[in-house]
Amino acid sequence: MPNRPIPPSRSAAVGTNPERTRSHNRRVVLETVRQHGRLGRSDIAVLTKLTAQAVSNIVAELVAEGFLIELGRRRTARGQPPVEFAVNPEGGMTAGMEIAADHVTTVLVDLAGRVRTQRIAPLADTTVAGVQKTAAAELAAVRCQAGLPERLLGCGVVMPGPFEIEGMNSVGTSPLPGWAGQDAAQLLQDVLNTPVVIENDANAAAVGEHLHGLGRNLRHFCQIYFGAGLGLGVIVAGQPYRGAFGNAGEIGHIPVVRYGRACACGGYGCLERYASVHALAETLREAGIPDAGPEEIARLHRDGHPALSTWIAETAGLLAPVVTMLENLFDPETVILGGEMPDTVIDALIAAMAPLSVSVANRPGRAIPRVQRGATGRLTAALGAAALPLLDTMTPKLDRVSLTVEAPVSVSN
Repeated sequence: MPNRPIPPSRSAAVGTNPERTRSHNRRVVLETVRQHGRLGRSDIAVLTKLTAQAVSNIVAELVAEGFLIELGRRRTARGQPPVEFAVNPEGGMTAGMEIAADHVTTVLVDLAGRVRTQRIAPLADTTVAGVQKTAAAELAAVRCQAGLPERLLGCGVVMPGPFEIEGMNSVGTSPLPGWAGQDAAQLLQDVLNTPVVIENDANAAAVGEHLHGLGRNLRHFCQIYFGAGLGLGVIVAGQPYRGAFGNAGEIGHIPVVRYGRACACGGYGCLERYASVHALAETLREAGIPDAGPEEIARLHRDGHPALSTWIAETAGLLAPVVTMLENLFDPETVILGGEMPDTVIDALIAAMAPLSVSVANRPGRAIPRVQRGATGRLTAALGAAALPLLDTMTPKLDRVSLTVEAPVSVSN
């Protein structure tokens, strides 16, 4: 039995004792130690329901491989003090990279969950060769930061979806021309020289918000993500819901205006033709304001620019019934709005949606708002991407991982 009680709110994933599940058990042990900070072997055995011998063998392996470190013996009132172990922050890194239509965001996260460095670089050339060149340069730049370990466990990369759907792109011209039908993971792995996991931007954004933001204490929520288009990430029981082929959540292509604006998907009146960063840019260009970035949009909102105010009112009118639909479909704890949009504009959109129509979310004694702005801002997709290599190779349960942001963002010229 452990020499101290284990808080019930920090329960771990459970291992299984047959030898054929050894890989899973290694993940469970590493995750359990990461969640609790420091644990002795007996603590780990109780939490994971593994035998003492299995835990001893796995801990020895993880220490030898540099994933765990020995902290020494814990003081106890009586008996032999147990040796405690913790995740070795220098044992490895995972990278997260968001490849958007005009920029690349890269973060580097250590095994203890600390974001060690972050960069945002412009992306002028979105062809395969151009993205490969920028991605390789940005990953090399973050890896060259002083004091970072050499071992990179992998890179999670998020790109605009949907994937493998003929002719179905985000608004405007394809955000990444030349990538249709390409094996993005292999093309990036060839130049990054590390395992690459690909995810669409909205799913990764929901993962990022779940690990870093408002979703940390939620197990069921929807995230509407403003990118070049408009996407939806859904977290169900602490896990991202991707659908059969990874394209769940393409709400941007829901028709909302009959005989409306033509969409790149071939349809008309799709939601993201009105509610997206691209749609807002179109509105501002028509008002004589070309190439407005997030800072300029925030300033226009502060100044009460009529074109932006009109866009907010019209977009809120289209999003409000979508929120109600999501509530009735998924019964989430909340719906989060986030992405490439200034916080003040998202707040204004949420305010303009009120009052929302009645849905299953109209519960008595509701503790949190039906709609909220996310807390992770423009980094949310990259932060989610950084979790993908761990999720794919080391972590049995996404909702057990907790990451914290500590490094400032650097913007390369």
